Amino acid sequence: MQPSDVKALLEARLEDCEFHIQGEGCNFQVIAVGEVFDGLSPVKRQQLIYGALTEEIASGAVHAVSIKTYTPAQWASAPENVSSRSQGA
Repeated sequence: MQPSDVKALLEARLEDCEFHIQGEGCNFQVIAVGEVFDGLSPVKRQQLIYGALTEEIASGAVHAVSIKTYTPAQWASAPENVSSRSQGA
C-alpha cells in the first residue's frame, strides 16, 4: 500500500477529518485532524482510526500504524504542523 491508499481509505470512512500519511509497504504514520476528536480520550481517538482500518490490518495490508490525533485548535499549534510555523515566520 501507498500513503495515498491509506489516506483515501481513511477519508472515505471518517468524515470531516484531514489526514497526513507517511510510510511505505505496510507501516504507516497517521496524523488525523478533526472536530470528531474533541472531547475524546486518547484511546478513543486511536480506536476511531484503527476501526477505520480494521479490514486492512486484518488482511496484513497494513501492519504497523503510528497515530497522532488533533482537533483543529490543537493542530494549529502542533509541532508536526509545518504550515502553522511557516505562516508565523
